Amino acid sequence: MCPPASAQNNPATESIGLPARRTVSNTSVEEALLNRRSVREFSGEPLTLSQISQLLWAAQGITDREGRRTAPSAGALYPLEIHVVTGNVTDLAAGVYKYTAKQHELLEVSVGDERRALGRAAAKQDCVVEGAAVIIFSAVFDRTTQKYGPRGVPYVHIEVGHAVENVCLQAVALDLGTVVVGSFDDDAVRKIVQTPRDQQPLALMPIGRASGGSR
Repeated sequence: MCPPASAQNNPATESIGLPARRTVSNTSVEEALLNRRSVREFSGEPLTLSQISQLLWAAQGITDREGRRTAPSAGALYPLEIHVVTGNVTDLAAGVYKYTAKQHELLEVSVGDERRALGRAAAKQDCVVEGAAVIIFSAVFDRTTQKYGPRGVPYVHIEVGHAVENVCLQAVALDLGTVVVGSFDDDAVRKIVQTPRDQQPLALMPIGRASGGSR
């Protein structure tokens, strides 16, 4: 059976513009590094659409007119694809969305809260279910390996490491918590986000307000 078409290839897909990203905060890079921790327990408070916007921009946002992004990419080939599964975000319906960096917007993939299904796919980890949203990083390895051959595989792994750390530090600056989850069933995650076989899931990041309030 062929996988469902991705939202990117569906012209009828609803697009949702995101609030403008900001480039100034009251948290220094040094403070963010000092306070970064893996957070697996969340308070249940909702995220805002502005917070989602900032987190996605940190993951893969455009930073100049040449199309460069927040995370470095070998050959500027950008193999990463970003989805977000939402369940508790103000002004955004629960659902699965694809982030498009060039337009800084979300494309609706499906409607409904898929966090519980995603949690089952991720070895029944509670943090995946309890985060207000979950960012999913996937990669199309061919974009990099067609230029670099087998060496392109570790280049993609290095790139996703840069991107998830960006989100970790951005979460600190937003007074939020997150954790990088690497244990999951690839095919189950693909089914939830409706991505084709050439997109390999690499990491899940549940996001929310850390249980117990601010750091």
